[in-house]
Amino acid sequence: MRRTGAQIVWECLVREGVDTVFGYPGGAILPTYDALNGYPIRHVLVRHEQGAAHAADGYARASGRVGVALATSGPGATNLVTGIATAMLDSIPVVVITGQVPSKVLGTDAFQEADIVGITMPITKHNVLVTQIDDLAPAILEAFQIARSGRPGPVLVDVCKDVQQASTELRWPEAVEPARRRTLPRLKRNDLRKAAELIAASERPLILAGHGVIDSGATQVLQAFAEKTGTPVALTLLGLGGFPRSHPLCLGMMGMHGEAYVNRAIQEADLLLAFGMRFDDRVTGNLRTYGPGSKKVHVDIDVSEIGKNVPVDVGIVGDLKQVLESLLPSVGAKAREPWLARIEEGRDDTRSRDIVHRESGEALYAAHVIHDVWRATKGGAVVVSDVGQHQMFEAQYFPHEAPRTLLTSGGLGTMGFALPAAIGAKLARPDAEVWVVAGDGGFQMTQCELATLMQEKLDIKIAIIDNGFLGMVRQWQEFFYDRRYAATPLLSPDFVKLAEAYGLPAHRVSTRDAVIPTVELVRSRPGPALIHFVVQPEEAVYPMVPAGADLHAMIRRPHEAPSTKVLAAGGAGAAEVTA
Repeated sequence: MRRTGAQIVWECLVREGVDTVFGYPGGAILPTYDALNGYPIRHVLVRHEQGAAHAADGYARASGRVGVALATSGPGATNLVTGIATAMLDSIPVVVITGQVPSKVLGTDAFQEADIVGITMPITKHNVLVTQIDDLAPAILEAFQIARSGRPGPVLVDVCKDVQQASTELRWPEAVEPARRRTLPRLKRNDLRKAAELIAASERPLILAGHGVIDSGATQVLQAFAEKTGTPVALTLLGLGGFPRSHPLCLGMMGMHGEAYVNRAIQEADLLLAFGMRFDDRVTGNLRTYGPGSKKVHVDIDVSEIGKNVPVDVGIVGDLKQVLESLLPSVGAKAREPWLARIEEGRDDTRSRDIVHRESGEALYAAHVIHDVWRATKGGAVVVSDVGQHQMFEAQYFPHEAPRTLLTSGGLGTMGFALPAAIGAKLARPDAEVWVVAGDGGFQMTQCELATLMQEKLDIKIAIIDNGFLGMVRQWQEFFYDRRYAATPLLSPDFVKLAEAYGLPAHRVSTRDAVIPTVELVRSRPGPALIHFVVQPEEAVYPMVPAGADLHAMIRRPHEAPSTKVLAAGGAGAAEVTA
């Protein structure tokens, strides 16, 4: 079976079950594009290579499969960097294939030459430059294995143009074992026993559930574990949907913009069970005062995360679903009414006086929009959120019941992520209702992908939350820089006219009572649509833990008392302490 290198690229993708790739052609990758015809793979032509990386990322997040992006050398490859870093920090399996100048001119500063392997080394799980055709198939197959095994992540394969043009006898290896593959250690019974003993001895345990719950498919076993042990569950931003929001034991999101009562519960717990989360700074606040007095059990697939940020009493390396399945028979059933009642006392802080309960017809706030989209869709949509205030409002006001229904950039916080990622998500799950939620700033970073959306004829609904500012940066300027709004007031185009120029039906909404009728209107009609929501300019996300502050030292709405007192972990009768 003699094949050119270009054909081998597509043969490998077919062998890996790839049905969709996202890319942009150019000289160094042109032989591969020339060989595309005849292969059962859909190519989506984005308008910017960053969009290809984000679309592949969104495809992977929505489906759990590996996303694939293609680009040419030089600027084509470097335009992928932000999207690759986004996938790396959120552990998303993506394979990126780039063209490179011919091997004979490597290192000569040839036209459109860039050392993309060197550039992306810190932001990929693995990358490789292919200069010999016989190395091509093993390199691509290994890339897929590495991308999806263990802790997932992006892998880049850079292929010289002459390798794509050369030909060889293609022989598939019987098995592909990545040279750098790390096998998970066997679970230690002693660690499981210690964890079970800590759970049995605790009075105020709390589960901290992260993105690993979704990656490992552990939602059902996590629910069984929480119910059996009577343990409430708090979620990271990327963990939302990993535990049903309507479940009585679900507390909601933790961290910088998490629920106030959730953060207090973390500070009051006597045992923290960290499942598939990495104790990042947006979750912990001040590490020196985080979870004072609590024992900590950390389960993660990546050994480097154990003890990296927070010292733990028991660290277990393994696939979370397998660990919980092994641990579940060892834990006893236990009711924890006093602890749950203590947590329940704080729930009114967030909802009873909340902005979403204000009467219709008042000024429109971002929280209204998010909450009303949730009401209209009955929570059944896949929401692809951009980064900023609207991202936090989505996390707070759109309860997620199922995994892979909130797709957003967490670790890197990449503005411009939502629109191209939604294109990938819709192609991965064509039967899902997909909504983009983006701010006026982030949307303009990748708005060119409206052309891709229309060319591919995708039924995606877009909600632009327009407050006339770079909202989250403006909030920091309001709180910490005496309202000196430097470079955050934002001039935007007429988004309705912009959408219409691309052929999208579009609407503008500026009052609360028009939100649901407009959302229902666009949902009733097949095909893409855009709604431009004009919201209040100086709305802030509450609560907020200032960077580096104690987790319980939250900034609250002006009419609410500051949250500075927590029950120090230490058993019954423990005293309250003030930050």
